[in-house]
This record gives sequence, C-alpha cells and structure tokens, in this order.
Amino acid sequence: MLVALLLLLSLSRAIEAGGEENDARLCDSKVVLEPRPHSVSITEFGAVGDGKTLNTIAFQNAIFYLKSFADKGGAQLYVPPGRWLTGSFNLTNHLTLFLEKGAVVVGSQDPAHWGVVEPLPSYGRGIELPGGRYQSLINGYILEDVVITGDDGVIDGQGSAWWGWFTDKSLNYSRPHLVEFISSQSVVVSNLTFLNAPAYSIHPVYCSDVHIQNITVYSPPESPFTVGIAPDSSHKVCIEDSSVRTGYDSIALKSGWDEYGISYGIPTSNLHIRRVHLESSTGSTIAFGSEMSGGISHVHIEEVQVYHSFTGVDFRTTRGRGGYITDISITDLDMEDVHLAFRATGQWGTHPDDKFDPLALPVISRISIRDVAGRNISVAGELGGIMESPFTFLCLSNITLSLDSAPSHSWTCSDVSGYSSSVSPEPCTELQAGKPCVESSLLRSIYDQGSTGTGEAAGM
Repeated sequence: MLVALLLLLSLSRAIEAGGEENDARLCDSKVVLEPRPHSVSITEFGAVGDGKTLNTIAFQNAIFYLKSFADKGGAQLYVPPGRWLTGSFNLTNHLTLFLEKGAVVVGSQDPAHWGVVEPLPSYGRGIELPGGRYQSLINGYILEDVVITGDDGVIDGQGSAWWGWFTDKSLNYSRPHLVEFISSQSVVVSNLTFLNAPAYSIHPVYCSDVHIQNITVYSPPESPFTVGIAPDSSHKVCIEDSSVRTGYDSIALKSGWDEYGISYGIPTSNLHIRRVHLESSTGSTIAFGSEMSGGISHVHIEEVQVYHSFTGVDFRTTRGRGGYITDISITDLDMEDVHLAFRATGQWGTHPDDKFDPLALPVISRISIRDVAGRNISVAGELGGIMESPFTFLCLSNITLSLDSAPSHSWTCSDVSGYSSSVSPEPCTELQAGKPCVESSLLRSIYDQGSTGTGEAAGM
C-alpha cells in the first residue's frame, strides 16, 4: 500500500515538475525559517542524554504528540545538550527538529533498532543486497514543511559497526542512511554536522523543494562506499555553503536503477550546488550515476573546492541503464591533489538482476565544464562513451590543470565528441575537431544572471 501511494504521489509531482521553468539558480531563493508556535523538549518524554539509554520510544512519542499541532502552525522538537542514543524514528508534517549546540543524536549499533523496510520502487531491491533495506535513522514519508536544523548539533550514525558488517558480508539487508526523505516537499536541512553514516548521510528521494545549507558531513577515508548527499529522483534541490568529506562520493546524483528506474520514470532535475568544499577518498566529489535510469538534467554547479580526492567530476553509466544525463553546467572549480580530474564512462556499475534490457542505452549529452584550476593532478580526463550511444556535446573551456605526470598521457577518449577552448593540457582530438557548442536555455540563463568566471562560453 505504501509503495502504491508513493508511486501515485511521485508521478503527480513529476507531471507538475515537467511544466515548470528550469530553476538554474535555485539557491538564490533564500529560505526563511519561521519560529514554530509550539515547542517541546525531548526530555519531557523521558529521554536521557547519557549516551547509554535507548531513547527511540521517547522520540517516537514526542513526534506522535506533535502531530496534533500540524494544523496549528506546526511545532518544534527541541534536543538539548547530551548524547541521545536512539534507533529509527519518523518525522511528521510542519515539524522542526532542533539540535542545540552540544546535542548529539547517536544511532544505535544494534540492527534490531533500525527496522527493515521495502526497497525503493525505482530500484526494485536494496542497493547492496536483494530484498529489503534497513530503515534510516531519521525518516520522512510523504511529508510537507519539515526542518532538521540546530545550533551546530550533531547526528552521529556510529557507522563503524555497519562498515565492518558490510565488509565481511554478514548483513542480510542493505545498510541504512542517516536521514532519508521520501516523496516529501519543502524540506530544509541546515546548521548541523553529520558523522559516520552507515551508508549515505542525506538521501532525498522523490522529493521537491529541498534546501541543504551550512552543514558538515564527515565519514573517515576507510569507510566503505559512504556517500555524503545523494539527491535521487528529486526536483528543485539546493545544496550550498557546506563541507562534505566521505569515504566514497561526496555528492552523488541518482534517479533509479535499470528497468525499475526506467519504469518509475522520475528524473533528478533542477539542481543548484554552490560554495561547497568536497573530499572523497576512493570515489568522486561530484558523481552523476551510475544509477540514473530515470534521467538527470538541468544541473548547475558552481564555486566548488575539490581537495585530496580520487576523482573530481564523474559521469557514470552502462548498457542497460537507459535514462539520460543532459544540460549540465559546471563552473568555477578549484582542484588540488586529485588523481583524476574528469571522468565519463559507459562501462560502470552492476545490474540489480538479469531482467534489464541490454538495448536500453543511456544518452549523455550537453555537458559544459568551464573555469577550472587544478594543481597536483595526476590525470586530466578519462572519457569513454558507448559505441552504440556515444557521449556528445562535451564542452570544455578555460581549464588549466597542473599535472604531476607526463602531459602526453593526460587525456584518453573514445566514443565521445565535443569542443574545447583554452584547455591545458590540450585534450584529445575528439574534443578539438567539433564545432563550437550552441548554448542551451539552461546555460544562457546561468550566464545571463552572472555566473562566475571569465572564460569563453562553451554551452550546448
């Protein structure tokens, strides 16, 4: 029943989203958090902040009580200083969860305290294992007007136990996330620190109007496949003024997996990411895919610092994915100590099962990357498309990369085409022979509104 409701709601939102104009600079629309007329403390429901007492029932009871204020202007759940151990709990409409300075919400390391839920319909199974998945620590289902904020409070998933279970393959279900919103709108996450997620830190899926601002995300370099922020089949998302350091991907854009994502058909679109500091130990600081079967489009990324990472910007897909990645603008990147600056590959990722259609070929086109400075870069770019569906209109301009290796091996290309201007070291011939790209409406709107950088326009 829940899956059916999610499907209907998400489809209706996708139809609505299709008729809207592209919000190329969504973060320019400031979010003002109005005080809630009602507020209670978690201590009023018997919670104990000693780091040992399990407070799941207290959180659940508090939020159940606050549901009664949803039609009265909403309410706030206040978490004072202390270490508040808990298992999974769900939020409600018109709610602010506020973590005071010194407050740490701590995820239990007992899997029985997290619960198991159905797989997302656009994935058909857990991302790591067939079947269901562990419920995230803090959850929102089909909600409106929800805020998770504070005065630099902390949400700590204590993920080390989960990383060990994942590595030794002793889990029965896919790992949980710290925060997940499903089919929700008007969501704000701000002014908090997220530590040690079992898998993803923040996962908005089938959502709209999501603002993620002024947060810090950290998982240690050895944490396996931990992801910072993963907008997934979501529309109108702003991520700004944040620092994300993870074991795998810092920010990963997704939209479903193979036949399930194609059938569900909810794209990730109209994203604005700016003024972020990103580090990824084994993955990419900004990753598109590889699960992108519902499509990813109209994304504007600017003013990004990329340091001490394996890959900078990464476009990932494979045969059988279907979907598309189009109308992407990336400007004003500063890179340092990055092994591979840019990658686009059509040979990445596995399939959820053997039901995928190998003829479902993804389309990668109209990608603009401009105004980039890089120091201590090992490889400038590895760009490899799919023979039956080459990547087209890859446009690079005003890019200077200082390599720590021989420039003759700085770029490799196959099954791609595009255009380059003022790029050093000089890219492969596939990006030199094409005609200058014609700007898309997305890029025109960005540059007309004063995007940073002074390089020659290279849109589609």
